[in-house]
Amino acid sequence: MSNKETSYQTYEKKLEPKRPVIKNCIKAFLVGGFVCVIGQLISTFYMYYFHFTEQTVGNPTVATLIFITMILTGIGVYDKIAQFAGAGTAVPVTGFGNAVISAAIEHRTEGFVQGVGGNMFKLAGSVIMFGVVSAFVVALIKTIILNWSGM
Repeated sequence: MSNKETSYQTYEKKLEPKRPVIKNCIKAFLVGGFVCVIGQLISTFYMYYFHFTEQTVGNPTVATLIFITMILTGIGVYDKIAQFAGAGTAVPVTGFGNAVISAAIEHRTEGFVQGVGGNMFKLAGSVIMFGVVSAFVVALIKTIILNWSGM
């Protein structure tokens, strides 16, 4: 690199705004934790009122969190929360719901089949596919181990 390029990079670094990394991490931790608290409250609700067990309450809880996220994304609230929290909303299952509905909203002008249906799972489709494949591989390994051990 020439001296001109090096001096420009130095100048550029001086002008670049400092990122509040610690502050962003704390916000992501708190909002992500709050999402988990909401999930726990939903689980407790299902166990108390619908008599789910700890083993069976996971699926309706996840479905409810995704549904709530999709509603909040549709009315424009979730994006504001995500701007504030960053990864705190992207990492939990709520990030999946947001990814699905955002793509559907973005492409709705192209029609329901080619727009919404065709683009809704572009981002989330890989998550679903890897989840299904991983579940299959784990179940296959478990079945082989259980059959070899004679259980």
